[in-house]
Amino acid sequence: MAVLKHSRQREAIYNNLQHRKDHPTADMIFADIRKEFPNISLGTVYRNLSLLSDLGKIQKLAADGVADRFDGNVLPHDHFICRRCGAMTDMDFVDTERFKEEAARRFDGEIESCSIVFYGICADCKKKEAMNLSEEEYSSETQHPVGIQPTA
Repeated sequence: MAVLKHSRQREAIYNNLQHRKDHPTADMIFADIRKEFPNISLGTVYRNLSLLSDLGKIQKLAADGVADRFDGNVLPHDHFICRRCGAMTDMDFVDTERFKEEAARRFDGEIESCSIVFYGICADCKKKEAMNLSEEEYSSETQHPVGIQPTA
């Protein structure tokens, strides 16, 4: 097997992922890395992310309806994806071992790992939705029929 040549750009991409919890897209990482390496291309970022993922140094997270995300945490854990804003959050408290064990009982092959992705509306989007509803309720209560104006 060939020895992997050291790359300062790859190291910077890896370090960038180790220090964040927002599960960035390749574009987000590219924007950060360009500050240190102004001449780096988006293609280089994608190739290095793919290589780091293949080597098991990072996780590539593919989910329906959102761009691939990347996670520096390679320990088994699950995720939540907001259907409104696309935010991805770790769900460390989920016990996937029992799901894995149950699946293994019902499956003739060998299950090596398990990951669960929850979908829904994140707390920030729910707050925004509640604020918008409150504003709409307020404005509908203060609207008056045409030609009728409130008296002071």
